[in-house]
Amino acid sequence: MTSTGSVATSWLRPIPPGIAPQLSRAGHVGYPARRLGELVQGRPPGVTGHQWSTAGREGLDQVVCAADTGLPLFAVQFAPPAPAGSPARRAERMTSAVCAAVGLPLLRVESPTLRGAEHARRLVEYVVDARAYTAGTDPDSADAVGFRDIVGRLPDGRRGPVNDLGALTRAAAVEAYVERRLADPIVRGLHVRWTDGPAEGWSWVEVRPGRCLVERVHLVAQRFSCGVDPGRLAEDLAAVAIGERLRDLDAAGPSLVDRDEVRGQIRRLAARRDEFDGGFAFDHLCAD
Repeated sequence: MTSTGSVATSWLRPIPPGIAPQLSRAGHVGYPARRLGELVQGRPPGVTGHQWSTAGREGLDQVVCAADTGLPLFAVQFAPPAPAGSPARRAERMTSAVCAAVGLPLLRVESPTLRGAEHARRLVEYVVDARAYTAGTDPDSADAVGFRDIVGRLPDGRRGPVNDLGALTRAAAVEAYVERRLADPIVRGLHVRWTDGPAEGWSWVEVRPGRCLVERVHLVAQRFSCGVDPGRLAEDLAAVAIGERLRDLDAAGPSLVDRDEVRGQIRRLAARRDEFDGGFAFDHLCAD
């Protein structure tokens, strides 16, 4: 195939009109469980045959397209963490290479708990809304409020940030505390952005005295703006993962982490602040 226009126009293939979308929102339609190879019209230049054959088989949890043309605008992929040098990491790099070559922005969520079948649709709806809000907001305005900071009525009746994806988890933690299933009702968290790397979000809650349930999420936004700070989004997604684990605290027991160990991990993270884009804003969590 010969390129005759923009990268995206030349190489991306519209979703066939006979396939019903799972969601429709603000001029976007979303299709679950598509393979990358279905979206690309052929092996793009600069991509090896091995990269293409591997990446083409990779699944994408949501492909978001323009409602009028059907052309893919971005994709979302959830995956569990994988060790460096593993086949999963190699497939990830090849997928990133193909997406970059064809101009397909990719939002990748790495979590041991969150799964695309359950969480990709909500994430797509969130970032579509956030991007639309941000596009219509003047960031230089003195009274500008970011999408994540909009205040309204929360699920538990209190007022707070309504666009906090972890709001349901925070309400569930309070309820579990009242029922004496948690030692502390506060869902804590932090986030960093690695320079030239992913955003990383942590969330934890004290289940038993001195024993914490901890979740971490890595968020890679490849050629993609989330409409909110990716670090805060990663932290909120980690809180969502905590909410999933709160549903079965008995199963979570063996994986609880000592509170002092959590603090030690935070201190070790803080010691790497020179590697972060924007520094480290959570020194208060390092104190005894």
